[in-house]
Amino acid sequence: MGTGRKRDAQCVCSRRSGLYNSKTTSFSKNDGQEITSLQFSPDGEWIVFVRGGDHGANYDALLPINASLDLQPSKVSILSVPFAGGATKVLSEGDGPAISGDSKKVAFIKSGQAYWVPVNGSAAAQSLFTTRGNVSGLEWTTDGSEEKLLWVANRGDHSLIGVYNYSKSSLQWIAPSFYRDQSPRWSTDGKKIVFIRRPGIGGEPDSLTVKPATPWSILTANVATGETQTIYQSNGKGTACFPNTHGGANLHWAANNQIVFLSYQDGWPHLYTIPATGGKAELLTPGSFMCEHVRMSANKNILSFSANTGKETTDIERRHAAMVNLNTRTFTVLTPGTGAEWTPVIFNNEQSVAYLSATAQRPPLPAIKSLSNGNSQLLGEKELIAASFPQQELVTPEPITFQSPDGLTIHAQLFRNNRFTGKRPAIVYVHGGPPRQMLLSWNYSDYYSNAYASNQYLANLGFVVLSVNYRLGIGYGYNFHQPKHGGAQGASEYQDIQAAGKWLQQQNYIDASRIGIYGGSYGGYLTAMALTKDSKMFAAGVDIHGVHDWTTQAALNANNDKYEKAPDLALALQTAWKSSPVSDLSKWTSPVLIIHADDDRNVRFNQSVDLINRLTKRKIPFETRMIVDDTHHWMNNENAISVYQAAADYFVKKLKP
Repeated sequence: MGTGRKRDAQCVCSRRSGLYNSKTTSFSKNDGQEITSLQFSPDGEWIVFVRGGDHGANYDALLPINASLDLQPSKVSILSVPFAGGATKVLSEGDGPAISGDSKKVAFIKSGQAYWVPVNGSAAAQSLFTTRGNVSGLEWTTDGSEEKLLWVANRGDHSLIGVYNYSKSSLQWIAPSFYRDQSPRWSTDGKKIVFIRRPGIGGEPDSLTVKPATPWSILTANVATGETQTIYQSNGKGTACFPNTHGGANLHWAANNQIVFLSYQDGWPHLYTIPATGGKAELLTPGSFMCEHVRMSANKNILSFSANTGKETTDIERRHAAMVNLNTRTFTVLTPGTGAEWTPVIFNNEQSVAYLSATAQRPPLPAIKSLSNGNSQLLGEKELIAASFPQQELVTPEPITFQSPDGLTIHAQLFRNNRFTGKRPAIVYVHGGPPRQMLLSWNYSDYYSNAYASNQYLANLGFVVLSVNYRLGIGYGYNFHQPKHGGAQGASEYQDIQAAGKWLQQQNYIDASRIGIYGGSYGGYLTAMALTKDSKMFAAGVDIHGVHDWTTQAALNANNDKYEKAPDLALALQTAWKSSPVSDLSKWTSPVLIIHADDDRNVRFNQSVDLINRLTKRKIPFETRMIVDDTHHWMNNENAISVYQAAADYFVKKLKP
């Protein structure tokens, strides 16, 4: 089961009885409504999902999206559809669904509170309870004859874990404190929970120019008695910090009373296990690679995840499906080779794995593999990839490394089409995030799959494209992910972009006078930095919803209403200003195309308005493309296509391939 695009609308696709079926839902209009929280009921009879919103947003994620200019925008809603086929039903407005163990009920969040509704939509949704704060993290369990629901109430400076007893219609708080308790998980018998505890918000203001410690602990609690035990503690300094890659701590209560979690403590985002009674944490995934997209099998014996490791020397630039058997401590890369595979899920009584798969040429598709005989099968290739799609015309990116001025090794992918001869114009592509990694294949993010397609298109037009994985990105360890003086604290990552431009200048097949640069979000920021600092190197740029003034960020303004300020506030503001493209436009001479959607919920639209006004005053050449009512993630697929087409047309006009 997964989501796909059909006639440019996002819909639910499924497989049953050995056949791929793309008609589980029949959304046909390209109305920009994303599908998230996709899940089966425990009995396999129902599919439940959320439609609408922008769940990748930094704020206002659940406000309606109206990228198709409807008279009334769609609200974020919970839907269900029978797996065997049938009508799709809107159960209620809401988000964050959790299906009960008996497969009859769906608990969900509406307006920050917990509700429930029959999975078949036979009755209207009802409130479960009302509490202060915003409720999240719903998870059901069955303890004997009683059904219970685990949840978190976020109350700003602290958060509490609660249990709702559905059978008795009663509430219970678990170890209430002055801390931020989060990520609770049930034990396998439903009698205990495990959760993360972090300090509450407040206290003496920290330095804004030094990365603060982020201490965290793992606790277990007996639900009946409320007794707690701290089984793991981290001081949060350096690699002991609270992990901020996909899924955070990725906390799970596994079989045989094992607690598993993710930590950066050895310099890489790795998986660990510790007894539920306490003890020493044991590393499960040794090596120089990262783990993400972590999932626990239904029987709680296997952890599956994506990892950039394998038999190929260049696997650090890929993702492969991997697993750890918690009973034998065996770590296995399930899908070795030169393709890319991610988000694996173990199923079929731990005999099979499903995942998404791509190559340098073929876009992502679902696949399944037998864990017993190793046979694998792609699903939906004919249905989801048009026969006219020019896979054979796509190049295989080359892995490239070069040195930044301070000696750091930077990884990149080179898109070069050998149909074109002579000295070619080149383009540096800069990803956003910045905790992202571009791969030697189509990407596991839809945003970066679009960017990958754009890079392939530019190569097909005759450009040489260098896609740069600069410091602050993931995939190369803690020191690369968390460098000194990055972003608003000094923009140390810009030297990697400058080094990429210089590397291109040194290649005998590149016309050094025709090098452009483009990127979105953080990539837009670094594009603007490149044009500000190195217009002599970069002849043109496309800045897509970039950040241009760091001094507006929330962290620098968090204590404006308090007498007590951070000890280095003045220095932090000065450094943030000097790290901003708009701080000095005196050397910006190259033309730029600025693109931004005005319902952007990640980078404020005013970041581009402000830059345009400054460029106008200085008579710096620019063009613009404004997208009405779409978000940072181009919910309307036609807008995504038009944005990248506009970027390509601009480079053709300015760099003349």
